Amino acid sequence: MAKVSFLAAVWLAVAFLAGCTPGGGSAGAPVNTPDAHDITVWTTDVLPDRVAKTKAIIANLTTATGVRAELVSVPEHRFNQVLKSSAASGNLPDIIGGISLGHVRTLASSDLIDAEANAKVIGNLGEGTWSRRSLELTRDGVKQLSVPDSSWQQILYFRRDLFAKAGIAAPATYGDIKAAAAKLHSPQLAGFVAANKADQAFTQQSFEHIAQANDCEMVNAEGDITFDSPQCVGALGFYRDMLKNYSVPGTQDINSVRAMYFAGKAAMAIWPTFMLDELAGLRSDAKPNCPECKADPEFLVRNTGVVAGILGGGGNQPAHFGEITSWIITNDSDTEPARRFVEYFMSDGYADWLSIAPEERLPVRAGTASKPTEYADAWKTMPAGIGTKEPLGKYYGQDVVSVLTQGAKDLKHWGILEGRGDLAGAAMSELPIAKAVSEVALGVTDPKVAAKKAAATLRSIMGSL
Repeated sequence: MAKVSFLAAVWLAVAFLAGCTPGGGSAGAPVNTPDAHDITVWTTDVLPDRVAKTKAIIANLTTATGVRAELVSVPEHRFNQVLKSSAASGNLPDIIGGISLGHVRTLASSDLIDAEANAKVIGNLGEGTWSRRSLELTRDGVKQLSVPDSSWQQILYFRRDLFAKAGIAAPATYGDIKAAAAKLHSPQLAGFVAANKADQAFTQQSFEHIAQANDCEMVNAEGDITFDSPQCVGALGFYRDMLKNYSVPGTQDINSVRAMYFAGKAAMAIWPTFMLDELAGLRSDAKPNCPECKADPEFLVRNTGVVAGILGGGGNQPAHFGEITSWIITNDSDTEPARRFVEYFMSDGYADWLSIAPEERLPVRAGTASKPTEYADAWKTMPAGIGTKEPLGKYYGQDVVSVLTQGAKDLKHWGILEGRGDLAGAAMSELPIAKAVSEVALGVTDPKVAAKKAAATLRSIMGSL
């Protein structure tokens, strides 16, 4: 995929200001401060245009606060190796940006974070201005492991025109999804498409979106593996039935799922928010090509609806998979300038940072205490895309925008709240759940057998951590 690794998500972050007041904005921030500080900031973002735009925000930070920062790009596939060697040599950066929830827990378990500094950033800017779930997912008890900066979400895209014509309700529950797929599926149109490729993290993420809806958890609060629970077996069975009865035969992966929906050959598809700009035709390398799209390039985006939280038969409330990315102030940092850096990116520099890739960076801080929706409102107007750039709000109605901006409230992520982010990260690397999904979806094995097999592998992984 041309965008980014889903596990690390995208990245960079946000934050801000010396002399700030709780809730946001500057309060007498120094300009061209003579006693400038030099800090080092790592990011997993390596795309040249994004790095350049981030450096421009840093230049504004330096003018406003006197804090100078060197930005160092560390490719995702080398991150763990570079982190280990830097930690061993006592040469950690002051700040690490673009960190996924699993990586946050990994750094925390190795005692590499400055929880007090992270908490001070949030306290200075106003804890109530962050989404509650983003803070829950980045805390361990009272310890603030990181400063959450943005999210991306897995969502269910559906053909609103076809649903309306058939008199079908939006697919918000297992029952809704199955009924819609059964009514719309035909040789020319798959009712539902989603990934089932065994060696792709995207498969696990797509299934987790469905599984969380059924209250299926990888591990419980006591630290026990629960993937062989009735809820997980039920979620596997539902996923199998949808792909067996209402989809296309064979293996589906991250590219084929999108291609089916873009070609107008699928009524529903599971994909992340990364597809929003592509669906609007704002990327030259991934454009909708449905029959109607030839005469009307905006046909598909105009007729697409989205669902974030889904409710399964075994679930208690709507839920879905998503990722929170964060800033971390390390325990080897020059604490005060590092704090000022993150506070600037989360306030005065926040809108500029989100605007680098708004389809991938949904704000987890909606605004300040005095302007509660400042950043969320700005996000709606930010141009997205590569080449052609237009605000997402031009193509998506308020109903879609509301789903996206509110989605983080019920976002879930296996293992994080249970304190087993290390297991979540390892499972995403070794992919026992993706293998189980693939075997079940392709008819190789039964959901109950596959769940037990995956649970056994997860117990083995946990024992080695």
